Amino acid sequence: MAKVQSERLLSTEGTYFGRKERLTLTLALATLVAAFGSSFQYGYNVASINSPAEIMKQFYNETYYDRYGEILLPYTLTLLWSVSVSMFPFGGLIGSFMVGPLVDKLGRKGALLFNNIFSIIPSILMGCSKIAKSFEMIIVARLLVGICAGVSSNVVPMYLGELAPKNLRGALGVVPQLFITVGILMAQIFGLRALLTSEASWPLLLGLTGIPAAVQLLLLPFFPESPRYLLIQKQNEGAARKALRNLRGWDDLDEEIREIREEDEAQKAAGFISVLKLFKMRSLRWQVFSIIVLMAGQQLSGVNAIYYYADEIYRNAGVKKDHVQYVTVGTGTVNVVMTICAVFVVELVGRRFLLLLGFSVCFLACCVLTAALALQSTISWMPYLSITCVFSYVVGHALGPSPIPALFITEIFLQSSRASAFMVGGSIHWFCNFTVGLVFPFIQAALEAYSFIIFGAICLLTTIYTFMIVPETKGKTFMEINQIFMKKNKVSEVHPEKEELRNFPSPPSL
Repeated sequence: MAKVQSERLLSTEGTYFGRKERLTLTLALATLVAAFGSSFQYGYNVASINSPAEIMKQFYNETYYDRYGEILLPYTLTLLWSVSVSMFPFGGLIGSFMVGPLVDKLGRKGALLFNNIFSIIPSILMGCSKIAKSFEMIIVARLLVGICAGVSSNVVPMYLGELAPKNLRGALGVVPQLFITVGILMAQIFGLRALLTSEASWPLLLGLTGIPAAVQLLLLPFFPESPRYLLIQKQNEGAARKALRNLRGWDDLDEEIREIREEDEAQKAAGFISVLKLFKMRSLRWQVFSIIVLMAGQQLSGVNAIYYYADEIYRNAGVKKDHVQYVTVGTGTVNVVMTICAVFVVELVGRRFLLLLGFSVCFLACCVLTAALALQSTISWMPYLSITCVFSYVVGHALGPSPIPALFITEIFLQSSRASAFMVGGSIHWFCNFTVGLVFPFIQAALEAYSFIIFGAICLLTTIYTFMIVPETKGKTFMEINQIFMKKNKVSEVHPEKEELRNFPSPPSL
């Protein structure tokens, strides 16, 4: 027995106090069910409304004519469609504000299960909107699925980050973004004119979002709640040990329980940290500033503008109008493939490297794309360079800016402040998303090709900030990461108003 125990306590990098953690079946399935049931919906609803846009506008007009005997004015139709599209990020902003109360009262798993209400109801509304001859049902449904996305985009990374051992936390933390990209790709495939983009089938295209929610409602109850939530917030060590036993596949859990207890001491020292207190605490200053910069950089780096411009770029390169939809699917496929790569390399090269690489590639792509768009009417091969820039940008964003910021929030905050931190990060994410959608058409009209200079500058500034401030968190416990930020914040304790953690060992130097 002693020999077996000694063999299990190998001293290797990326181990939990000397033991290599493995991906168990329970942990893998919990990750897939959480990500498919929540993150997939987010991605699907981002893209599902794009393909049938013209058909749906016609439905708006016909519905209005049946009611009032006249068609909508172009301005009114544009306004109604803009509201239909913008309700999604607006709902996401509302959902972000709900994260803290939901995860504290219902737990991480409970919040995800409750959140499916905001998917199944709008799925029914969108699926029945044509029969009911009501475009208002679509607008309300878009608001509700936005709330669903706002909650899930914050809770899923939090849940998986707390389920995973530290040597798998990065890989599992990227999985939600992977399923977002898969959701976008599936919406692009189903949205092909040969499939579900037709006058008869577009309600089905929109209503399919309820299927992942139903799957999650059926399967997620069989998987464990976050052990950290059970031990730290519920003070139920028995339930926490049972959850860890299912997730890790062994009974020797004392070291991991001790590490969670260390975090519990920090929880008791700080008490509950609200959003307002989050901004006031000196010991969390650089953590808060970092999530604001990374989340804003993620959304303001031009990713939505790239997709907005892509169809025009493809047409200028000679792609036939009917074939642009297939090139768009190709772009979505590249996005998925590169996010899969990020899942496998994040624990090898680290989070910081992927952020630096991703934002740098996006900066270069924006710069070259600006020149290519400006010169495409004078140099014959410039449109092909533009396509290369689009794909390069997608590759760069999928490697770092898309998946890493949410993972980073999970890692740099302790249990007492994590929910509030996700509320801040999620709010920045959705506010910037909403702002870009609102403002970009005006920027594009005023600056045309040169609008990408703005996005390139934001990518550059985010790269510089990451290089100067953001530390590497790979292979470190939550307490060790907080020790790193203690030094940056120039405080002697994780929570300076208490003395419990003064003798906690210092982390290895970077």
